Amino acid sequence: MIWNLIATLVAGLGAAGIALILRSLSRKKLPKWIVPAFAGLGMLSYQIYTEYTWYDFKREQLPANAEVLDVRTDSMIWRPWTYLYPMTVGFSVVDNGSMRDTLVGDERIVEFVLYHFEKSYVDQVTHHAQLLNCATGEMFELDETRKPLLDSREVLADDSPVRKRVCR
Repeated sequence: MIWNLIATLVAGLGAAGIALILRSLSRKKLPKWIVPAFAGLGMLSYQIYTEYTWYDFKREQLPANAEVLDVRTDSMIWRPWTYLYPMTVGFSVVDNGSMRDTLVGDERIVEFVLYHFEKSYVDQVTHHAQLLNCATGEMFELDETRKPLLDSREVLADDSPVRKRVCR
């Protein structure tokens, strides 16, 4: 967080420095307001850059056995450029190394860990152990003792990214 603030300030100072150089090269014919305008544009540009590269940066930090299942994008009124190019605000990841298959009768049951990454003021990561019945699509969250929490029951559609990946 503090490094992001420092980088934003440095981007503003760098852009203001470019404006000062341009102003001196023009023998002060450019108006004085160009310096703070460049500083503001530099800081705004840096913030937009970090917002749009957040997903790629987080994805590079994932271990090799992690697989991205779905990516959520959104547009926001206070970021009007996101209506042209929606910004990634979250994604879900399954840990392939955590998958355990079990056959119960003729139904395949898979236990795995599902991670949710959310971009916000401070990045949020949640993870839950899950139990998925591949035949019925029922998914339950597991507690610390690996017992299913029945009130967390969710039925996944056949084309759900989680069900497709875990049950392939």
